[in-house]
Amino acid sequence: MSSRLIVTAFVTLDGVMQAPGGPGEDTDGGFEHGGWQVPYAADDFGDLMTGLFERTADHLLLGRRTYDIFAGHWPRVTDQNNPIAVRLNAMPKYVASRTLTSLQWHNSHLLKGEAAESVAQLKERLDGVIMTQGSSHLIRTLQRHDLVDEYRLLINPVILGTGKRLFSEGATPTAWALKESRATSTGIQYCVYERAGKPEYGSFLLDDQE
Repeated sequence: MSSRLIVTAFVTLDGVMQAPGGPGEDTDGGFEHGGWQVPYAADDFGDLMTGLFERTADHLLLGRRTYDIFAGHWPRVTDQNNPIAVRLNAMPKYVASRTLTSLQWHNSHLLKGEAAESVAQLKERLDGVIMTQGSSHLIRTLQRHDLVDEYRLLINPVILGTGKRLFSEGATPTAWALKESRATSTGIQYCVYERAGKPEYGSFLLDDQE
């Protein structure tokens, strides 16, 4: 038994993933651009996200901050015609945190110990797909320990210049293959990348220039 870990992330053209959903979501570092994705969230974006949660994810993996945001919102969405809320409220959720001691959101489970080791064990223990949402600090840990199997990026046509970015120093060098790509009506580019081994290198220089 083993599972695949998919990082799903809303990002800007310059790679920022901080606080896409609202001004108060995450103001770390004096971030003033919270809610930058909302203007691009048309109906086809909602259909795309519904498909991701309904057909892709078997388990949800969250860091503490994102868990707090989700747990404060989704349990209050009780409309059974909202497929994302129904799925999120029911599915197993795993939370990597050194500070939380209990979890109130239904079907939530606290991962103990170091996040990288706990997630590696989780991947071996579970079957299906583990998907992250938000959780930038946790994602960086997963990247440093080479635990990500796939990226599903929703790239928004906006540049912010500041904020927490999806990739930073310390990510394991890895090659990725583009498996799917499509655009929404507002210009969000949805791209699916699967692992393709290690990076390969070459040179455009002429032989006598090397």
